[in-house]
Amino acid sequence: MSPPNRFDKTQQWRRIFYSLRTSILIWYVLLLTFSAFLSTLIVRQVLLSRLDAKRENSLMQEVKEFRVLANGKDPNTGKSFQNDIKALFRVFLNRNIPNDDEFLIAIVEGEIDRSSPRALPEPLQKNSELIQYFAKLTQPEQGARETTAGTILYRAAPIIRDETHGVFVVAQLTAGERQEVDEAMAVMIHVKIFVIIGAAILAWLVAGRTLTPLHLLTETARSIRESDLTRRIPVKGSDEVAELATTFNEMLDRLQAAFSSQRNFINDASHELRTPITIIRGHLELMGDDPQEREETVALVTDELDRMSRFVDDLLLLAKAEQPNFLKLERLDLTTLVAEIYSKAIALSTDRHWQIDRHSPGTIIADRQRLTQAMINLAQNATQHTTTGDTIALGCMQRHNWVRLWVRDTGEGISLADQQRIFERFARTTKSQRRSEGAGLGLAIVRAIAQAHGGKIELSSRPHRGSTFTIVLPIEPTSEISSHE
Repeated sequence: MSPPNRFDKTQQWRRIFYSLRTSILIWYVLLLTFSAFLSTLIVRQVLLSRLDAKRENSLMQEVKEFRVLANGKDPNTGKSFQNDIKALFRVFLNRNIPNDDEFLIAIVEGEIDRSSPRALPEPLQKNSELIQYFAKLTQPEQGARETTAGTILYRAAPIIRDETHGVFVVAQLTAGERQEVDEAMAVMIHVKIFVIIGAAILAWLVAGRTLTPLHLLTETARSIRESDLTRRIPVKGSDEVAELATTFNEMLDRLQAAFSSQRNFINDASHELRTPITIIRGHLELMGDDPQEREETVALVTDELDRMSRFVDDLLLLAKAEQPNFLKLERLDLTTLVAEIYSKAIALSTDRHWQIDRHSPGTIIADRQRLTQAMINLAQNATQHTTTGDTIALGCMQRHNWVRLWVRDTGEGISLADQQRIFERFARTTKSQRRSEGAGLGLAIVRAIAQAHGGKIELSSRPHRGSTFTIVLPIEPTSEISSHE
């Protein structure tokens, strides 16, 4: 039992790892991580840029103040410093307090005279390479040097009075402030890690809640059986998931209707075929040796076989109506078409009053044989719902980009309840259940032919006032239809 259990657990973990919920979480965490990394780099760069600007301003300000004092008077005596460079350096360094990691250095004749603070880092101590370099300057200079203590930014202002050569240097170590920035970034990174972990947990929970309808959809799809299509997914909200659930429910409605229609079709078709087979078998079993009885039985069997053949042909026609090569289109003259249909229709019943209401000139691109078949079916239907002396009229009319072909009768009419269903397969009106010998496919064929042309069938009827069936077709076929011409 253990191997199957391990296999089931492996499959379960694989489903979790490759699930949409996990994919959403992974992309969400990756996006957060990338955003955190990018924002940290940007913040660090901004802080370093501001520090550089702050240092530059500080160095510039110190040199500026030194030059003002050098060109001015001793605040203690009110006299000019003249050639006393050491006094100038003494007054300036006593009056100015350097910032953190900033050093004010006075060099006189190549030697450090004084500094503030007194303790200097190794690269700025007496006789160091950098101090010796500063002592030789005769022009103002600014720059940066890489040393063992880190990067040192500096500004140097030489001053010469008579034969005395001095250099004022303001220098600043950058390592301390950069370290503070890096420590702040480290704290920020730790905070962001905890934020990402918390956001990932929250995203996992939210994704699970959001994807609940999808799990219900999956469970519903798995539980669907041909015998039970009644289950639906509860729809909550109006987001994309709710829209998907609504669409899935609508698909189930269509499937349920299609399966129900298919089941009814099979039941009706089997019933329509079973009846003539039963009649044929019964008469053949009872047929005796009498020649007249044999002749009558053969005639009856032939009639039933003809009815079965017509029924099968009608079923095949309905199936072919959904195929792209169902129609053979050609340009037809409306006046000629109505006249041809009329000449064929009057043979359906000699005790009806046949007439043509109207026919407007014009042409239409359609299948002559299928369109004639549809109109004859309507005429045949009219003969079954009229009595001797009733009027059956045919007509056509062109309006805008549409052609209307109709069959009108003055018969019994059709109730409103029957009007909603008579175009379905095997449907008959309540009053015609006993009178019609057909299988109830005639009007379904008419609708299929009209729809194949890109048109439709309309019905206008009132009980005891007659009915008018109108086939509405476009004059020019749509591109989808014409491509199969």
